[in-house]
Amino acid sequence: MLSPQAVVDHMMQNDLFSQWLGISVLDIKEGYSNIQMTVRKEMINGFGIVHGGIAFSLADSAFAFACNNRNNLSVALDTAINFIKPVHVGDVLTAEAKELHNGKSTGLYHITITNQNNHVMAMFKGTCYRTGKALVEGGESK
Repeated sequence: MLSPQAVVDHMMQNDLFSQWLGISVLDIKEGYSNIQMTVRKEMINGFGIVHGGIAFSLADSAFAFACNNRNNLSVALDTAINFIKPVHVGDVLTAEAKELHNGKSTGLYHITITNQNNHVMAMFKGTCYRTGKALVEGGESK
């Protein structure tokens, strides 16, 4: 059986968008992930603040790593985000995904994004659908 870290390592090898974001994986446990990135200037929008899609994408990656790390291929069924404070170039964002429900066919996750000052910048909720297929071939799913 593959460890949660091994599954996420496999995911990161193939996740070019998370690589482009500059995501570092800080911690992985079953149903949990903690990741981090530094905001770059090419991520700003026309208002001079970071595009909301960047924070959403960071949270979405944390969500994916948390809901897939048992090697049960899971896809987003529903997501929502609340932007609480503006994000600026140079901010170091951390997204922590916590599992609220781990069902046979669905999972529910809450992701909190904080900055380097531990201020909450956004809150994300994600529901996933579990396909029952292994994400990494040859590794049994839980």
